[in-house]
Amino acid sequence: MNPFANLPEGHPVRVYLEENMLMRGLISSINSIDIVENFEEFEDKFKKLCLVEKHFARKENQLFPYLEKYGWTSPSQNMWAFHDDIRAEIKTARALVQEKNMPALMQQLQVVFTNLEHIMQVEEGRLLPNALSMLDEDDWKEMRSGDEEIGWMFDTPPAAYPAHVEGEYIHPSQDKQKRKLPFSLENRINLEEGYMLPEQINWLLKFMPVDITYVDENDIVIFYNRGDERVFPRSAGIIGREVKFCHPPKSVDQVLMILREFKAGRRDEAEFWITFKGKFIHIRYFAIRDDEGVYKGVIEVSQDVTHIRGLEGQQRLLDWE
Repeated sequence: MNPFANLPEGHPVRVYLEENMLMRGLISSINSIDIVENFEEFEDKFKKLCLVEKHFARKENQLFPYLEKYGWTSPSQNMWAFHDDIRAEIKTARALVQEKNMPALMQQLQVVFTNLEHIMQVEEGRLLPNALSMLDEDDWKEMRSGDEEIGWMFDTPPAAYPAHVEGEYIHPSQDKQKRKLPFSLENRINLEEGYMLPEQINWLLKFMPVDITYVDENDIVIFYNRGDERVFPRSAGIIGREVKFCHPPKSVDQVLMILREFKAGRRDEAEFWITFKGKFIHIRYFAIRDDEGVYKGVIEVSQDVTHIRGLEGQQRLLDWE
């Protein structure tokens, strides 16, 4: 009897199986092309295959803890180690892609493909059937919400689980339905989630109750938002200026240290709070990295939190007069 028969759309186990189908398709496709002649096509498919990290992360942080709850600890100890072996093999393959060392890359890819196929067979033959027999429906429902935080290998999220009932209220964090947009996409910028006109982005940033400054990967100031009540004054002259010349000498060494740590990947955030002109100011620096983890700059975010700091209790009703 097929343990996977009749799994509803969006069920975590069905999603694992669908990702396995995706991986096998990518592996077959890569094996069928000449990666020297079609390097860009190969690189695109390989990047998609590398998203197996999301598949592994969901197993390690979602599925394995539930199995441990029912006394099955072997996957956490053994399969996780195998994940790490494949991660190391993928890292080696990525380095060879960067070097364009084709002979070594083709050999390394076969190592990755063989081990991915092995782990998929273990999932389908033992891990997932046992999980279905151990976990109850509430476990799978709870797991799904955490799965969403980690993400999937697909371009679009899988169906909701459990399925939404027609007409029911759906919290915005759970609403995955793609809708026909009631506005034109002409002149709009395609953001990670949503579409905005350039002037809308400008308004959004202008009216944010925080000061934002963006310094790119070359340490050049490329943006600041012009709110009416900035904590620290800025002028257009800083755009295009090296950030070390935008701070007083007494603090520039600290700024440069933050940049060094961010670029080296050792830190992702720095935080300060000061009293300035009678206000309590919260200042944070955040490293910006692309999907491959490459450093793309830093944003400085400053906010007057004097009022927030003094809040107590709760206010659930509008108090407009």
